[in-house]
Amino acid sequence: MKVGIVGAGFVGAAAGYAMVLRNSCREIVFIDANKDKAEAEASDIQHATPVSHPVLVTAGNYEDLKGSKVIVVTAGVNQRPGENRLDLIGRNIDVFNSIIPQITAVEPDAVILIATNPVDLLTTVTERIANVRPGQVIGSGTTLDTARFRALVAEYVGIDAHHVHGYVVGEHGDSEVVAWSSATVAGISIAEYCAAMDIPWTQQIQNKITENIRSAAYSIIKGKGATYYGIGAVLANITERIVRDQRAILTVSGSNAQYPVALSLPRVVGGKGIIAEIGLSMNDEERKMLQSSAQVLSTALSKVQ
Repeated sequence: MKVGIVGAGFVGAAAGYAMVLRNSCREIVFIDANKDKAEAEASDIQHATPVSHPVLVTAGNYEDLKGSKVIVVTAGVNQRPGENRLDLIGRNIDVFNSIIPQITAVEPDAVILIATNPVDLLTTVTERIANVRPGQVIGSGTTLDTARFRALVAEYVGIDAHHVHGYVVGEHGDSEVVAWSSATVAGISIAEYCAAMDIPWTQQIQNKITENIRSAAYSIIKGKGATYYGIGAVLANITERIVRDQRAILTVSGSNAQYPVALSLPRVVGGKGIIAEIGLSMNDEERKMLQSSAQVLSTALSKVQ
């Protein structure tokens, strides 16, 4: 199964590399305005296949996206130190107005997976530009934030992150909501688990983890200029769920009848993209925060429409 990656920068290259290491697909084609960069990344990643998985990695033009099951869009300008994700919208809408029509003209049936920030707003923009069926456009949304949530809780309580379950929803950004009220470790609440294991658990500890989730990108960008390994692995994970029609529950970004813009909620993701949206148990405070997060996104979008 073929996967296209539009944008051969840090995130696109990391996603392609992760797909090779995870054996997410059979073929990857990179597209970038800088053709030399796309060809160099494709060659470098291809050289990893003899010691990982037999994935064909090439660079090409938009016409080479034909036959792709998933097209991952990472093209656009990067977040600078001191910027939040919403600051990027004006600069990246122009990019999307150029590339999305070229994608749909070549492969109108592909699931389009958006990773470029601000991902929620650009998911909304892509839905409007592409004019494809509901669920065919997906934003990576808070899948990375959810992974960070699980990783940080697992680190604190000292277990494998696969046994931590919980979601970050809303904006992939400063207004995102950590749904602590429904988070569990081994099927019980985090507080119950900590009590059983004689591990301290206070509101201050919970607040610190929340802050670390929200500030992770800023800290990484300050230290090395960009984030790409984490999101690259997440994009590979989402891609293979679609390619293999695995019906995974992921906090991807998409439209919702209740909110005026795309945002992240737990959704069933499979071969056709977003297949269904499921509910999430939240307390009253978390529900209010989710409404506020939707309003933040709506306000930001209204400024560029």
